[in-house]
Amino acid sequence: MPTEPVTCVRLTYRYLTAVDIEGFSSQHTLAQVLMQADLGWVLDTAANRAHLDRARWHLQERGDGELAVLPSDTDGPRLIADYPREVERALSELNDDRRRRIRIRIAMHHGTLVQGRRFGPAGQGPVVVSRLLESDELRKYLAQRPELDLVLIVSASLYHDVIETRLHRLDPAEFTPIDIYVKGGSYPAYIYYANHPVSATETANAEMAS
Repeated sequence: MPTEPVTCVRLTYRYLTAVDIEGFSSQHTLAQVLMQADLGWVLDTAANRAHLDRARWHLQERGDGELAVLPSDTDGPRLIADYPREVERALSELNDDRRRRIRIRIAMHHGTLVQGRRFGPAGQGPVVVSRLLESDELRKYLAQRPELDLVLIVSASLYHDVIETRLHRLDPAEFTPIDIYVKGGSYPAYIYYANHPVSATETANAEMAS
């Protein structure tokens, strides 16, 4: 049947986060189920500690992670400064006595989208945050940093519009620029590397040259 015309679509700007578990597809079914439950606990715990209400987030679950669209009144600096830190803390608590740790990638962006009727949000916002999350550069950075439980990447626009304000103790110097190339497109971004001995750019460039 032909597609019905969409006449009541509203374009909005929202904060988006995307999360993915490293090595999820290589695990057996029971392990995947347990990892999903653990990830849910980590994200819920982190949001609660950061005073963010996940009950108001529009979540699109992806098996090994999620895409989240946050409410229009979200405090951006608080989200960026507190949420990843609390995710990292919850992961550390979860992994404290485990031989096989759960390690995740997080991408964050602020961009345009429309809420689709059936299959979740559509638009450049979801596309950009998903491209950053799935980039080879971010995967390689996490793979080469076995001491980390989490790596964070943010879009260039989010970095310039929010992180450079220095509100809520954000420090632009804790992020390093990197260009993401995926599916014929280029996405300028910044990887968080505070307290990491080697910068993300150095790590990615070394891998690309090898």
